[in-house]
Amino acid sequence: MENKVPIRFFVFTFLWSWLFWGIAVFLSQGNTQDVVFPSFGIEFALMFLGANGPIIGAIISILTIEGKGAIKKFFKSFLSVKFGWKVWLSIFLVLSLTSIISWIIPEFFGEESVSTYLPSIYIFPIYILMMIFLGGGQEEIGWRGYIMPYLEKKYGLIIGGLILGIIWAVWHLPLWFVVGSTQKYMSFLGFMIMCIGYSYFFSWVIKESGNRLFSGLVAHGVANAFAALFPYILMVENVKQLRMWIYFILTFTIGIIIVITRIYKIIKRGT
Repeated sequence: MENKVPIRFFVFTFLWSWLFWGIAVFLSQGNTQDVVFPSFGIEFALMFLGANGPIIGAIISILTIEGKGAIKKFFKSFLSVKFGWKVWLSIFLVLSLTSIISWIIPEFFGEESVSTYLPSIYIFPIYILMMIFLGGGQEEIGWRGYIMPYLEKKYGLIIGGLILGIIWAVWHLPLWFVVGSTQKYMSFLGFMIMCIGYSYFFSWVIKESGNRLFSGLVAHGVANAFAALFPYILMVENVKQLRMWIYFILTFTIGIIIVITRIYKIIKRGT
């Protein structure tokens, strides 16, 4: 891998996503629904299509840089789920605990309890699969699966993860203008902090799994699934969103601890 970053990945990722999300922004104006995502209408389809921008960016970059034959090899690298029990445990333990802590702690400060957003706890396993393949996890094919190795090689673990976390957050920006989207109830700054933390954590998960890239999809999908099971975002405007800030800060802190630990181990091996 050459020590340069294929900028075309970001260009095509943003062009694809912002095209569909831009249409969703336009169509959602005047929408009286509280939440867009469950409607499964045209806006939902546009949101889903836009979310696949990182996959499109990766495919175009591979085709134009490495050729058609490299596409099959790239996607084949996502097939293994033999991460090891420690990685599987880390994914579910870290992401469940951060969600549960953020969900429960505010009640000790007088906040009202918040019920799960899922219609039944029994659909949670199915919901996890949906989130992995359709609800955000698929983004990791482009983010951590394709572009992250370039960024880490050129800028190192800390700066590489920071750059991708910021770009990843900015990529979501149109969703703040889609009426009823989850992002509309979030602080963009807080969301960026979370993305940076996730960037470090997902990168670590992939590394610990033996560079089995599907582990990144699982981590992202599980994170989104727990967000619905133990909601830390109140779908109400002009409220404190204490749960949100607890979750974002916890996620960022975990990410920082992980990346510092990784660097320490690298330095220790070199001495």
